[in-house]
Amino acid sequence: MTLSDNLRGAGLMMASMALFTINDAFMKSLAGEVPLVQAVFLRGLITVVVMLGLLRLIGTPRVALSRRDRGLILVRNAAEVATSYLFLQALFNMPIANASAIMQATPLTVSLAGAVFLGQAIGWRRLLAILLGFGGILMIVRPGLEGFTVYSLYALGAVLMVTARDIFARMISPEVPSLMIASSNAVSVTLAFGIAFLFTSWEPMELSHALNLVGAALAIVGAYFCAVATMRQGDIAFIAPFRYTSLLTAIVLGLAIFGEVPDALTLLGGAIVVATGVFTLWREGQRRKAVIR
Repeated sequence: MTLSDNLRGAGLMMASMALFTINDAFMKSLAGEVPLVQAVFLRGLITVVVMLGLLRLIGTPRVALSRRDRGLILVRNAAEVATSYLFLQALFNMPIANASAIMQATPLTVSLAGAVFLGQAIGWRRLLAILLGFGGILMIVRPGLEGFTVYSLYALGAVLMVTARDIFARMISPEVPSLMIASSNAVSVTLAFGIAFLFTSWEPMELSHALNLVGAALAIVGAYFCAVATMRQGDIAFIAPFRYTSLLTAIVLGLAIFGEVPDALTLLGGAIVVATGVFTLWREGQRRKAVIR
């Protein structure tokens, strides 16, 4: 049976989200055993070597970047570095399902930022969905309640940085290859954490630690390539909601590997965020169809 572009895109999106979450699980397994800066730097070295090798094998067109695009890529990379630090700090110190659930707010914040900074139209239905989604986030974070930790704020900071990263990405000229941007991200994160590593001490690692880092690097390379391929398949409005499968993967891995069982409030908050995000993406698809007609 031949799959449609939409089904191939959905499959690639689910694969990308699963691989990103598997990377998170590998990294979380190093918490308390390998310092964060050391772990990210070493993972980055492996990631950069693999990505540059694949890019050389596959090949990518040479593009003369404008000064504007170079600046946008630079600030996007800075947002990626901040995202890596904030999210991994949260991941190392809170259940993987909770951190993943908070990150599901990204499509909502990107839609809101697009309206504020890019002048994109946003109707009252999508605005209401965004507000409900933020209510779901508050159910997960629970500020002022016993379950609240400062690392929930790290996860929220990561959401803001991902939002900035995606807004800058939309401003980059479409002629710039996605793989070039992704490779630039990987190099920037590795360099930033490499510089930070100069001011920290090396902690001896066991074979299991090294294997976890290799697994994380291979997972994130696969996730990058699936994410790029996803954007070249089918209708984005159909494919985008499948990004939320990452939350299911996080819950399964959290339970199977770390013995973490999300409480009812976290699951309810996550369900609200996912539902409002799917509605927001659906409304975006409807708006685009109306414009085409």
